[in-house]
Amino acid sequence: VPFNFTDALVYRIVARSGNNSDGEEAALPILTNRMLVTETLPLNTRGDSVKHFNFDKLLNSGKSETLKSHSLTIEYSTNTAWYAIQALPYLAEPKYECADYLFNSYYANTLAQYILKSSPKIAEMMALWQKDTANFKSNLQKNEELKSVLLEETPWLLEAMNETAQMKNLAELFDAARLGLKLNTGFEKLKEWQSPNGGFVWFKGGPQDRYITQYIIGGFARLLNLKAIRPSQENQVKAMIVRALPYLDAALKKDYDELKKSKQSLKIGYPFYPQPITAQYFYLRSLLTENPVAEKIKPAYNYYRNQLKANWLKQNKYTQAMIALSLYRTNDKGTATAILRSLKENSIVNEELGMYWKDWTSGGYLWYQAPIESQAMMIEAFSEISNDAKAVDDLKTWLLKNKQTNSWSTSKATADACYALLLKGVDWLSVEQKVSITLGDSILQRDQLPQQAGTGYFKYVFTEDKVTPQLGKIAVQVSSTNATATPTWGGVYWQYFEDLDKIIFAQTPLKLSKKLFITKNTDRGPVLQPITNNEGLKVGDKITVRIELRADRDMEYIHMKDMRAACMEPVNVLSSYKYKGGLGYYESTKDASTNFFFSYLPKGNYVFEYNLFVTHNGNFSNGITSIQCLYAPQFTAHSEGIRVNVE
Repeated sequence: VPFNFTDALVYRIVARSGNNSDGEEAALPILTNRMLVTETLPLNTRGDSVKHFNFDKLLNSGKSETLKSHSLTIEYSTNTAWYAIQALPYLAEPKYECADYLFNSYYANTLAQYILKSSPKIAEMMALWQKDTANFKSNLQKNEELKSVLLEETPWLLEAMNETAQMKNLAELFDAARLGLKLNTGFEKLKEWQSPNGGFVWFKGGPQDRYITQYIIGGFARLLNLKAIRPSQENQVKAMIVRALPYLDAALKKDYDELKKSKQSLKIGYPFYPQPITAQYFYLRSLLTENPVAEKIKPAYNYYRNQLKANWLKQNKYTQAMIALSLYRTNDKGTATAILRSLKENSIVNEELGMYWKDWTSGGYLWYQAPIESQAMMIEAFSEISNDAKAVDDLKTWLLKNKQTNSWSTSKATADACYALLLKGVDWLSVEQKVSITLGDSILQRDQLPQQAGTGYFKYVFTEDKVTPQLGKIAVQVSSTNATATPTWGGVYWQYFEDLDKIIFAQTPLKLSKKLFITKNTDRGPVLQPITNNEGLKVGDKITVRIELRADRDMEYIHMKDMRAACMEPVNVLSSYKYKGGLGYYESTKDASTNFFFSYLPKGNYVFEYNLFVTHNGNFSNGITSIQCLYAPQFTAHSEGIRVNVE
């Protein structure tokens, strides 16, 4: 395989006899043994100003001999609604068959339909884009066989190198006929994930998950309050909510009953205080005022509501915002206002970064410690309770600094951010501001570049042959025609290829080790022998992959992906939920990797093993094993790259 070859290889076999012939043609995806790394630099300004930025990693990129730049992308916009709209295609197609991905796909398509109705300007732009049907999809996008492997493992190949192609992807999302079909099929599929008792499972075959159920029902409630759900589905959505509420009410009552059995004091303000999942329950309940709490649940409901009211100071910021919203919507405006006043007094306000909390800088590893979702909840709270327009704008500014490569880090973060930004973001489409960006000796004027009509959004890509370290010197000049200039922001995204063993990453609470063994039959039975880089394998050899995982703290919702060499095929090809050694997880086998999903990963050391068979000879990269906490993406780790030689 030639160096840096990342395209598809097509093979053709033809058999001929006289004047007759028959043939077969198919594509082979070629996966690189190098990794695409994305470095980002946010660009944020307020009003008329000139600001200078240094992209240090790009400026120092000449120090590595193996680093090869792929592209440098500049994008800039004068409104937040556009960023939310840009993020929606990321959600529209679920990557994995699990409840939250399926719901977020439904959520994105429903929001797209809502945007079309609520913003005539966007609907008009989408109609213009849809008229140009030539080259609507690239050949790569049309090839379904490649999409399942090559596009999944090399996502940079999907990136449009011009604005038109990107807009057509958005136009596809906003196509009315497509939306109708997606909303129907997505909703029918999502209904299968709801158990008879009303709870949702994360993956099929797993147990009912209280958090996932509350997340989905809360999302449905948000869409109902926005009046975004299609009339034909509204009654079905309400029926799903009605089925789920008894399951969630029973979970709250069970907590209350167990508390009474433990003979702890039920006095309000006692050193016991509710968990964040309880606050999440009251938040979604406050969105569903049409569904009253049953009489048998009211003692537990009233007890926990009063405990949340008395102990809100002991909760983290995300939970405090949920408590404030739930109390405000249930006629306790005094406590809700006090919580918001406290949150504002403890916040950090910066002209460039906006408004945020120091807790966000490090994030966390549990769902209620995720910075993006926490900031989105703050936007909702300050927008609804205090109607503080300046604070909301400051909160949105910080949120958009976390936007990376056209999408937020996870589907849940994207969904929450889109909801928060669309609360008041659509009106900003009418603002016009002039922007000039200088990168080294290159000057980009917004008026001289292709841009979306009415949005002020433009994008420019420096291809690999034009990317130089000098482009890391950046200046942004903004001048506004509007008396009250709104914030403007954008980003620089530098992508480059680097050898796996030369990518430096910070130590995290997760640690991975991957080893390959060959199974040898001996007098003592099967024996596992470690494979070294110099040891030759043979076609037909049975290989055991051993992954050792260490977590130094409890974590929730973890994704571990193990890549494998192209010369190996897994013995287990069926995806299913498994339970081994006290740990439950979902194992999904893909064409080029095996994926593991953990809804809860307790602190400890774990060993995973599965078998492969060698299918053909050559020298191959076996890739790496990587792991990431879905709700704290900064907690990630990966193993070393391994090469295998098959004689």
